[in-house]
Amino acid sequence: MGKELVLTGLKKGVFFKNDDGSVWADLSDEGLDEKLLLRSDGTSVYMTQDLGTAHQRYTDFNADALIYVVGNEQNYHFQVLRILLSKLGFSWAEHIHHLSYGMVELPEGKMKSREGTVVDADDLMEEMIQTAEDMSKELGKLDGFGEQEKNKIIQTIGLGALKYFILKVDPKKSMTFNPKESIDFNGNTGPFIQYSYTRIQSLIKKAKDKKIAIPDEISRKPEISSKELELIKLIHQYPEILTEAAENYSPAVIANYIYDLAKEYNQFYHDHPILSEEKAAISQFRLLLSKQVGVIINSGMKLLGIDVPERM
Repeated sequence: MGKELVLTGLKKGVFFKNDDGSVWADLSDEGLDEKLLLRSDGTSVYMTQDLGTAHQRYTDFNADALIYVVGNEQNYHFQVLRILLSKLGFSWAEHIHHLSYGMVELPEGKMKSREGTVVDADDLMEEMIQTAEDMSKELGKLDGFGEQEKNKIIQTIGLGALKYFILKVDPKKSMTFNPKESIDFNGNTGPFIQYSYTRIQSLIKKAKDKKIAIPDEISRKPEISSKELELIKLIHQYPEILTEAAENYSPAVIANYIYDLAKEYNQFYHDHPILSEEKAAISQFRLLLSKQVGVIINSGMKLLGIDVPERM
């Protein structure tokens, strides 16, 4: 398909043939150089193949946009791809987006295949699960859990820590991945957010056990503190955060918002009595506030592909 597109472009005068029979595109008007599309023996290059693939994807799936998630070393390649498709007359070329991301490095330095420092994804996930188990045992987080539930929670924590640590960084920036730092139950980490969610679920369970009803809404809101007001503001920002993340192709926007929400909630939790609050109206309001925070944490983490356990 790519070769056919190039030959069509050659017939239309969009591209030109060199003396040796190779086919090129002149991109000087765009401030770039000449780009090889077909070798002198008629064989295609990567760019030619990507032209065909883009056309097939658009045709087969009637796509609104094509998003290529590829490292930033390919910025030039996808810039040229858009230009060539536009020259061929495809208006949808303007909806091609290169989601350019930075490199992930280890604390020891950049991963390099030639030096044998590339980390296999399966090995990294196994290491994260093991690290989660070691730290959970050290902190006594899983005491009293059955073996099957314990293993499930450990896997959820380990993989959640890995995903969150990477996704919280803006995709365009390079980063250093530190397994031990990512599994910390304090700070801007997946486990901290997961633990905040389980804290809320434990609170809701205790309320149900005590027969305390959690209303769906509060018709007459009691006087609220500055910390409660901050939580309410953060909750109302969630739709805007989702829009911003989508427009910028950045899951980091969601990740850091969820962390800010969890951090703000934990400060509220420590400073305000909830179940022990004597005034029923205030207790119910704080329970509803807690429940709403839990709903958003669960929703945001799922958008990041991260599970949150009901208890840990």
